[in-house]
Amino acid sequence: MQILSHALHDDAFLLDLEAGSLEDVLSQTLDHLVSRDLLPSDQRDLAFEAFLARERAVSTAIGHGVSIPHAYLPEIEKSLVFFVRLKRPINLGAPDGIPTRFFFILLGPSGFASEHLDMLTALARLMSDEEFRFDMHRSRSRKDLLDALERFHERNAPAEIPEPVQPDEQMTFSGKPFGGVQKDVKRRWPFYKDDWISGWSTKSASAIVFLFFACLAPAVTFGGIMGAATDGHIGVVEMLIATAAGGMLYAVFAGQPLILLGGVGPMLVFTAILYQICVDLNIPFLPMYQWIGFWTALLLLILAASDASVLMRYFTRFSDDVFSVLMSLIFIYEAIRAIVAVFQESFGDASVNHDKAFLSLILAIGTFMIALNLSRFRRSKYLVPRMREFLADFGPTIAIVVMALLAFLFHGEIPLDQLAVPDHIQPTHIETETGEPRSWIVDGSELSTQLKILAIIPAILTAVLIFLVQNVTGRLINDPDLNLRKGPAFHLDLLVISLLVGLCSLFGLPWLVAATVRSLAHVRGLATVEEQITPSGEKKELVIHVDENRLTAFSIHALIGLSLTALHLFSVTPMAVLYGLFLYMGVVSLSGIQFMERLSLWVMDSSLYPRTHYIRRVPIRLIHTYTLIQLLCLVVLCVINLSPVLWMRLTFPLFIALLVPIRWAMDRLFPVEKLAVLDAASDPEEEETHWA
Repeated sequence: MQILSHALHDDAFLLDLEAGSLEDVLSQTLDHLVSRDLLPSDQRDLAFEAFLARERAVSTAIGHGVSIPHAYLPEIEKSLVFFVRLKRPINLGAPDGIPTRFFFILLGPSGFASEHLDMLTALARLMSDEEFRFDMHRSRSRKDLLDALERFHERNAPAEIPEPVQPDEQMTFSGKPFGGVQKDVKRRWPFYKDDWISGWSTKSASAIVFLFFACLAPAVTFGGIMGAATDGHIGVVEMLIATAAGGMLYAVFAGQPLILLGGVGPMLVFTAILYQICVDLNIPFLPMYQWIGFWTALLLLILAASDASVLMRYFTRFSDDVFSVLMSLIFIYEAIRAIVAVFQESFGDASVNHDKAFLSLILAIGTFMIALNLSRFRRSKYLVPRMREFLADFGPTIAIVVMALLAFLFHGEIPLDQLAVPDHIQPTHIETETGEPRSWIVDGSELSTQLKILAIIPAILTAVLIFLVQNVTGRLINDPDLNLRKGPAFHLDLLVISLLVGLCSLFGLPWLVAATVRSLAHVRGLATVEEQITPSGEKKELVIHVDENRLTAFSIHALIGLSLTALHLFSVTPMAVLYGLFLYMGVVSLSGIQFMERLSLWVMDSSLYPRTHYIRRVPIRLIHTYTLIQLLCLVVLCVINLSPVLWMRLTFPLFIALLVPIRWAMDRLFPVEKLAVLDAASDPEEEETHWA
């Protein structure tokens, strides 16, 4: 790498070169070398022909957007290394299908091939580093290039900076109270300043705008449903306040700020069941809710202090895939159910105009399709790269705006369901005796001592549910394929969640937990990706960098807090548009899940199966059996989550935990080494496109 460093110091580079072919690149580069007296003018044409002869023999485009043209001439006295970055990539037939944008042009005397061979190997290794390629994309000067090279050296110096931390590597007991929390703080603290600085980018801005609506819509929707389920004891205002305040506190103090907090389906169901039990037993709900929350917070605090999150190492891809698909299906189900409800309302009464139903369907599907297609626009052939990136990053936001404007064209003609937001910032529950809103602080003292103690029973189930949802989401966010660099913080995150649960219980606010789909959308919104073509011809997106920061999560929840002061502005947003956003988030979250890939094999021509590591190493019969067991587990969880029987829905967290012993039992039924291949945390290195 010293030769490359010297080349950069000697200004032997060109950035954002306008060129439409390899011949154009070589011609302009050699002209520049001649103008800088780095190459004698009489050797220019000889070098050009030597480069072209080498390219005719075999392409030097090695993949990952890189080409290394090299040539040797007896007239050349010393070796030259020149770096070129094109303004727009060109297609040179690289093995991974990625258009070429970076050129390392090597020119040397005859007999210098052996030294260049070592340099080719070093450059290939350099450009296989996702972070370095990302830095090279955004470099604007020689200093940026040298800084990128320096950071590469630092990342590959284990004594100074460790390799990216994988979740399971931190799953060991510390042996002392809060030992895991201390390790998390020690690991994440060096990145704390950078967590705030890294959020100042266009990509972060697009993620903030998109996820503001993506988090506001569930908060309002779930808040409205919770208000109906609890007879107005906890409603939209409480959900918005909890989401805003809890999300900002979590972004400041948690270890993994890419996780977004919010109301989730299982917690909504659990709260509704608790309310129904309180009504049946004639127990005041909010005081009982407060004490259940206090006990839950204490139990979660004990779990954080005892490093209980280490138990998540027993969760594998088997359970992660089932859980992530379940969370995605909940979003898809809620979106479809809401649209179906509009049609049932419209067609249930012959006197009602059906235009509302059809326009709602158009708005929902339109939002979904625009967001989905724009998010894929970075792979398009049209427009310039900067515009493609902009449209892809702001795709969901553009979809919301376009469909909202379309709905406005029919304003007054077709009545649509609007975003239901409250008129005033006050507690939802109205006291029967006074007719006034309840106090913000719940008075739990009216419960008897016996009930305060008995509250620990439902608190155990609540703590198990929050523990599992929080930690499984943490595992999904820190998946090796997402290429996060700053490491997880399971214990610290659980500690922050425990304190937030206690705080929310004091004020009668809904309990918050990691929102799986929104958190994954957050990571994808901050990710820079490359599209690769696998050996079987399949297209696959590779995450090369994620702008890990705290600013986006803090800003998203701060905007939700500010929305409380302008609730009337959001009341004009059609719910159908938000249903389309729900559908988009659910569908996008399903992409890349191996369970879904294996499920598609059931209806695929066996001769066209992709050449994945598990298909080459595991018998097809075993793959299908493994997938079938996952599918059965998913169906059971869906049935329990949608069951009309309250006590069955109350056992939902226990069935999530049962995924672990089910996976253990499979070790007795199938060869362990084959299951290990199917359960691998990420694709083996050999599955990636190799250098030519």
